[in-house]
Amino acid sequence: MQTHFIPAAHDHGMPATTASGLLALVGIFDILGTVFSGWLTDRVRPWLLLAVYYALRGLSLMFLHSLMGPTVEPLMWIFIVFYGLDWVATVPPTVVLCRQYFGPVKATVVFGWVFAFHMIGAGAGSLTAGLSRETTGSYLAAWITAAVLCLAAAVSLLFLPRMRKAYEDPQLEQVGV
Repeated sequence: MQTHFIPAAHDHGMPATTASGLLALVGIFDILGTVFSGWLTDRVRPWLLLAVYYALRGLSLMFLHSLMGPTVEPLMWIFIVFYGLDWVATVPPTVVLCRQYFGPVKATVVFGWVFAFHMIGAGAGSLTAGLSRETTGSYLAAWITAAVLCLAAAVSLLFLPRMRKAYEDPQLEQVGV
């Protein structure tokens, strides 16, 4: 998203300055969404939050291509606000899941590896999206692929094994996990 949003919007006739302003707004709403997600993570099961976040992100990406145009229409504003709120909202529940499944000592290392593989995936996704754009002249395949991967991530969380009470962590018990 962050790598290809501006060129994709430009492909649809939107000035790069307008597209970059929209991407900046995604970043602003990202801060609000991440903070709110942290609050929600203390109150809702983290795997459920992740499933909802990924499913909604996937659905929104399915429509992104059709929202692109030379001007910013109301549906694009809705996408920008929603995508911003959802963008990094996955971090708080992911951190909690790492802590629940691997314990407070190993959780930081596990989350570090999750983050590292996320960056590898982001690089591979950016490369393949660019290659797809160069081959087909459109980012449509990239948006659909990203959407399908998000939906697959959401579904995969439904198969997350139930956590055993292996780690006694007073902080987790305090939030009702």
